[in-house]
Amino acid sequence: MKNIIIIGTGAVAAELTSYIEDYNAKVGLDNSINLLGYIEYVFNIEKYWAKYKLKAPVLCDIDSYVPSGNEEVLIGISDISFRNEIINRLLKKKACIANFIHPSVIIPDSVQVGIGNIIYPFCIIGPNTVIGNFNMITSYSFISHDCIIGNCNFLSTAGIAGRINIGDNNFFGIRSTVLPHISIGNNNVIQAGMVVDKSIKNDSTIFYRYKEQVLAIPNANKQ
Repeated sequence: MKNIIIIGTGAVAAELTSYIEDYNAKVGLDNSINLLGYIEYVFNIEKYWAKYKLKAPVLCDIDSYVPSGNEEVLIGISDISFRNEIINRLLKKKACIANFIHPSVIIPDSVQVGIGNIIYPFCIIGPNTVIGNFNMITSYSFISHDCIIGNCNFLSTAGIAGRINIGDNNFFGIRSTVLPHISIGNNNVIQAGMVVDKSIKNDSTIFYRYKEQVLAIPNANKQ
């Protein structure tokens, strides 16, 4: 059994909690997760912990947290910059940051995975892929074969085709897709629904043309 503490009590932490509960229902007792509680500031307890009706207690805040040798932490935060701030603070405290990979994820033995990654249910990771540290990959995302994924990226139900190189701190919006053989640098934002067919360097936002509208045209036969 593994002892886990979740950082945060907001929506991502609540999702993680439900996935841990589902995980425990699918694995044996020896492989189950014992959720000890949450790390959160007092002023957020009513705002988040109570709202999501979380059962495990708030143990302390990040400032007073002292890591123990028999526990690991999961970071229940989606905002990349704030997530990175928390990661740095945890590393300075010498905390052990865990991976969480839901048992429904398809992930071959040839995949290399670093530390601190969270992979939600029903994701697919292709063979010979390398995933760095502290990435969050939400449900129904896929990363195809022979990809190299850096650190601290957030994939929100995104699709990464084969032989793609991705750097660090990139945000992929819902249903965004990257076509094969593309390279993406660091600190980029790929907006929801975008299809990336050209390589991107650093510090860019990929979005639809300014003021482009989606028009609903009535079917004349239905009028």
